[in-house]
Amino acid sequence: MPKGKKFVGEPIPRVEDHRLITGRSQYVDDIVRPRMAYAAILRSIYAHARVKAVHVENARRAPGVIAVFTGEDVREAIGPVPVASRLPDLKVPKHPVLAVEKVHYVGEPIAVVVAEDRYLARDAVDLIEVEYEPLEAVVDPERAIAEGAPIIHEEFGTNVAFVWQLSGGDIERAFREADLVVSQRMVNQRLIPVAMEPRGVVAEYLPGEGQLTVWTSTQIPHLLRTQLAAMLRLAENRVRVIAPEVGGGFGSKLNVYAEEALVGYLAMRLGRPIKWIETRRENFLSTIHGRGQIAEVEAAVKRDGTVLGLRYKIIQDVGAYHQLLTPAIPTLTGLMATGPYKIPNLHVQVIGAFTNKMATDAYRGAGRPEATYLLERMMDRIAGELGLDPVEVRMRNFPQPEEFPFPTASGLAYDSGNYQQALRRALEIVGYEGLRQEQQQLRQQGRYLGIGISTYVEICALGPSPALPAGGWESATVRVEPTGKITVLTGASPHGQGQETSFAQIVADELGVELADVRVVHGDTAIVQYGIGTFGSRATAVGGTAVYGALQKVKEKATRLAAHLLGEENVANVAFEDGCFFLKDNPERRVTFQEVALAAYLAKSLPPGMEPGLEATYFFEPSNFTFPFGAHIAVVEVDPETGDVQFRRYVAVDDCGRVINPLLVDGQVHGGIVQSLGQALLEEAVYDENGQLVTGELTEYAIPKATDVPWLETDRMETPSPVNPLGVKGVGEAGTIAATPAIVNAVLDAVAPFGVRHLDMPLKPEKIWRAIRGA
Repeated sequence: MPKGKKFVGEPIPRVEDHRLITGRSQYVDDIVRPRMAYAAILRSIYAHARVKAVHVENARRAPGVIAVFTGEDVREAIGPVPVASRLPDLKVPKHPVLAVEKVHYVGEPIAVVVAEDRYLARDAVDLIEVEYEPLEAVVDPERAIAEGAPIIHEEFGTNVAFVWQLSGGDIERAFREADLVVSQRMVNQRLIPVAMEPRGVVAEYLPGEGQLTVWTSTQIPHLLRTQLAAMLRLAENRVRVIAPEVGGGFGSKLNVYAEEALVGYLAMRLGRPIKWIETRRENFLSTIHGRGQIAEVEAAVKRDGTVLGLRYKIIQDVGAYHQLLTPAIPTLTGLMATGPYKIPNLHVQVIGAFTNKMATDAYRGAGRPEATYLLERMMDRIAGELGLDPVEVRMRNFPQPEEFPFPTASGLAYDSGNYQQALRRALEIVGYEGLRQEQQQLRQQGRYLGIGISTYVEICALGPSPALPAGGWESATVRVEPTGKITVLTGASPHGQGQETSFAQIVADELGVELADVRVVHGDTAIVQYGIGTFGSRATAVGGTAVYGALQKVKEKATRLAAHLLGEENVANVAFEDGCFFLKDNPERRVTFQEVALAAYLAKSLPPGMEPGLEATYFFEPSNFTFPFGAHIAVVEVDPETGDVQFRRYVAVDDCGRVINPLLVDGQVHGGIVQSLGQALLEEAVYDENGQLVTGELTEYAIPKATDVPWLETDRMETPSPVNPLGVKGVGEAGTIAATPAIVNAVLDAVAPFGVRHLDMPLKPEKIWRAIRGA
């Protein structure tokens, strides 16, 4: 490698992109196996009903049909869909892969047809007749937990799935000493993740080897393998899970779904490979939803804007069942309830409510966007009630940089930060003082400019194992081939984050090789050592650190071997730079990294006791989470005649610790902001009173288009994290967490002259127009 050349910190285009943009990648639906058959699923048309009978005779006689199975056929063969989260007194209803006796939401699987092609399977599904006894549905989570509501799971006698509480400091004293109490009811509406690639599964069983291989669009291949083995009562080492290219996940594929076990069972039972690909309608009905919180928030404040305490009462819409992490998501809202502020007193109560809808679970940000939205709206409400500038209120409540690591009232310890600097930088870029002056001038002309601020901190790099259901470590193997090429096996499972590039950058710098010499492999449980997966902005902060740890072990062994090859007994006298080992006291005596690699495999001259080969595996267990932070400012103009919102500026200043690749960071921030724009202005999963999903297709569920997105001005700071040697914090969810309140605050700042204090999302033009007219 050329002398002094470095890759970390450089905006290197993703090495993955060529195969992705030229259509040479392989997704689940691209996989074809010999004699493959196709599955289609009959789903409930009722949100709540008893299943009296399922008549499948006509379907079994249909052309090309191989088999039809109902819940009764598989109830003893396949275990229930698992729940990994555990809370005190958590009520966990049994969740069969195919409904038995009762259905609990529209879209719940009832029967499966296997046929020679997908169209014959789909046609045969329409021939199945189900005798339903409809029951009253409950879709409003507040109504669900009220007295007299229809009970969804009779065995519990209540729709309260759990009650979780968190307290810190003395909340009662905070409210006694307050000069003012500001309260607001707020809704984080249900959202549909809408990954570009819906879910899909291909399963193949080799009876001779007793080996089940499952190709599936997942973020957690190893954890999924463990759960599938349990559900199908197989030895785990007889199950192989492969995640090929994954066309978007956003948390919706951080899960174990009924269809994954069902398709595996069908492959074993029928002796043929089976493929099932989700339709977009199924994706909306039967892949997890996000958010779904109703919150009452109270803030105890002093007249100067100091926040003494916060009290939250949150109702989490659970849906009909728990999925893998459903109960855990709102606890993250509670943990981050004080955000980037020095608020010493806190009480959070979260009530989980069963409803006749699809389950909620992790969706980009997973509980943290909800917390930031609630808190940042409250900071603006506080500023409004006290007649203070929103910047002043935020600055007054920030901890000082020298106070880090900073303990919070929720029991966390923020690793590092300088929140004042991030906000000042954003204000400087956007020209805040000038905008406020322009705002006043435009109001006199009947034009309404709004400036929305959001300062945030997020909990990332999930995280220490005691805090997670299935471990919070990550693994990596660095294998140096005899020719000096490097293969990295990572237990993380990137699916758009760019770790094939960023991990290669780390390796290239540490071993002094070219980027093209490094190959990063992931997603195949038969090739890669056990790993946890990709979610919670952890892949680089935890998975990348595992790669770094393995590299240090490789370098240590390579240095000892280089010393031996150079005839040097004192290993400390050997230095490594730009891909060469040399003697510090005689730099002309040197050996290349490639020569050392070959010597490790030829094994003709190894130090006493050294094993041949050159590879190492490392499992990194973080001591803490990491806490990225930043400040976003949205500037909009609202037309009072139509309620239309037009963006003028959007500025994002984010600090995700040390930056490995600025291009990847900007891409993650851009994507997150766009998804937040969707929640703020457009998106909403709407069920009618009977539990029918009204927004069941992209024709009814609006997501942002390119023309909806403003030019995004991104800037960054780098405050390294002390939690890992790379100093990285994570950035995959930052935009989603920060942007929603910035946009909503901007719109509400624009319409403040009309007396509008709050509107719940999405802020569609009609809603804004009606609020202006009503005020």
